[in-house]
Amino acid sequence: MSDAKPEIWFYHLERSTLEQVMPGLLEKTRERGWRALVRAADARLLDDIDDRLWTYRDDSFLAHGRASGPEAARQPILLTESLENPNAAQALFIVDGSELGDTKGFDRCFIIFDGRDETALSGARVRWKTLKDQGANLAYWKQSPEGRWEKAA
Repeated sequence: MSDAKPEIWFYHLERSTLEQVMPGLLEKTRERGWRALVRAADARLLDDIDDRLWTYRDDSFLAHGRASGPEAARQPILLTESLENPNAAQALFIVDGSELGDTKGFDRCFIIFDGRDETALSGARVRWKTLKDQGANLAYWKQSPEGRWEKAA
């Protein structure tokens, strides 16, 4: 864990759904050797992500748990509604406009929003401006026509 400001990456979903991109982003996070914390304000969304991480591929799954479950601190990927970081994750994923909270200790934060949802889009714009004004280390990623991620800012 680092005391430096984390990178905060905005992921603008245009061609894919959260359900389609979340497992791949978490796989890349784990390949780096990082733990991940997935934060959402909506418990039903966390239920959907929980189910998806077990079933997204026939030949594998992503080991994970819920913050309310046993051994939360030992989970490589933890799903939570809380602002706490019980598994000492290096990567934080915000998936539904929930609070970013204190980013100290994270190496990278991902703010994933649906560009087809006007409320989510305007919320991301406000959040970007606020973080930029605070001097945050920001990057903006959007999907190419082929669905690949491209850094746009």
